[in-house]
Amino acid sequence: MLRQIIGQAKRHPSLIPLFIFIGAGGTGAALYVTRLPLFNPDVSWDRKNNPEPWNKLGPNDQYKFYSVNVDYSKLKKEGPDF
Repeated sequence: MLRQIIGQAKRHPSLIPLFIFIGAGGTGAALYVTRLPLFNPDVSWDRKNNPEPWNKLGPNDQYKFYSVNVDYSKLKKEGPDF
């Protein structure tokens, strides 16, 4: 398949940007889908020893992918411990 893509790129050089952007988009999507189960607190891989991992998060733990105006290192705890 890679040989066919390279052959097409040699015959039609205008397709090279298309191959680059399709490859970058696929790689980005794969990395994001890999990030979701590894770093999201809603996913529990070890239900026996850590059944509710979201309860162990502190107020200064950032688990969002991107936050615009929030500096998580300066947040204080506002609620009780459960």
